[in-house]
Amino acid sequence: MDARIKSLIKQHYQANFSKKRKPFIPGKSLIPASGKAFDAEDMIAMTEAVLEGWWTEGHYAAEFEQRFAKWLGQKHCILTNSGSSANLLALSALTSFRLKDRRLKPGDEVITIAAGFPTTVNPIIINRLVPVFVDVDLATLNIDIRELKKAISRKTKAIFIPHNIGNPFNVKAVLNICRAHKLWLIEDCCDALDSKYNGQLVGTFGDLATFSFYAGHHLAMGEGGAITTSDAVLARAVKSIRDWGRDCWCQTGHDDVCGKRFSLKMGKLPYGYDHKFIFSEVGYNLKITDIQAALGLNQFKKLKSFTAQRRKNFDYLIKKFKPFERYFVLPKPTAGSQPSWFGFYLTLKPNCPFARSELIKYLEDNKIVTRLILAGNLVRQPYFQNYKIKYRQVGKLTATDTVMNQSFWVGLYHGLGQPQMDYIYLTFKKFLQSHVD
Repeated sequence: MDARIKSLIKQHYQANFSKKRKPFIPGKSLIPASGKAFDAEDMIAMTEAVLEGWWTEGHYAAEFEQRFAKWLGQKHCILTNSGSSANLLALSALTSFRLKDRRLKPGDEVITIAAGFPTTVNPIIINRLVPVFVDVDLATLNIDIRELKKAISRKTKAIFIPHNIGNPFNVKAVLNICRAHKLWLIEDCCDALDSKYNGQLVGTFGDLATFSFYAGHHLAMGEGGAITTSDAVLARAVKSIRDWGRDCWCQTGHDDVCGKRFSLKMGKLPYGYDHKFIFSEVGYNLKITDIQAALGLNQFKKLKSFTAQRRKNFDYLIKKFKPFERYFVLPKPTAGSQPSWFGFYLTLKPNCPFARSELIKYLEDNKIVTRLILAGNLVRQPYFQNYKIKYRQVGKLTATDTVMNQSFWVGLYHGLGQPQMDYIYLTFKKFLQSHVD
């Protein structure tokens, strides 16, 4: 890239996005619940990809896939256009004909949680499988292992659960259940990039793992996601479904890598039909652009510092909120885990002297953005009634309903520093002093 263009981009960044231009002013500056942190080098990386003129999936995407897979210690990484698409691709891959007797079939059950996000559950529904909802633990927001054990039936074929709000689920217990019952495991790591369980990165335990690189997540591509696996058959299925269901495995822009493009006989097509136009899966076009991948590569260099800031912010807030424990169930890391937290979540305890709505309004009025815990209880969402979705639930989902009614979170993402954390704490303290006898 011409040095003059780089210089102009740096000037634009300094003029519009630098902290010197936009200092934090308590009570006036907004504190988002999530967000991105970027610099001029990120903007330069995207511009370089634009100026190359390729734009669709290309060498930046290939490089990111290689680096990400190596970092995780997985054999395959397939980029896609969002974390939601990653979830759809991962679950759909388990229905592939390539898996023969182990493929998921309509009516099979997949265990998940209701206190999550629709895009973990919707792929189950779309593939005509039955979601089985299990309750969560209020402190960790992760699947309750006792309830998970009760959920197993002869129809159970897979477990598809998130490391919720960045906090790893009890991997050891879940893996033991999967092994005992020969179940597939998909780890939804969309909110948990760089979290660890027993010193090992999440996304390395299951048959498949999914990640999100949405602008407000741990690493930003604007929009973007990935599926990882060390199983070559699953990787092939994921890539095919992502690329229209095409049987050909050539990278975008490459032809006839196998040397058999015009010498195959598949389905009821004539011999020699162009392999690039032979489709063996029910697929979509869910590829990523090289512009997004170029940004991801530059962001990936900073992931270690991003994670350190998230953990620093959490450690500060959990210490400061300890005196407030009479009012809130505070977030608790799963035993043996090192979360890269997505947010700082709280649940109001029974008989709390104020309502969640009062507290949220006060925070929002004071420029602290809040979020509820995703969908609360998915089975109570309108679309479950509108479409009469078939599902099974284990028990009454009591904790999930508590999450729906009494939980919320505030931001601690890597773009926030000590001034914002101080202000969050002091604002909570001021509210409690004025609302508690």
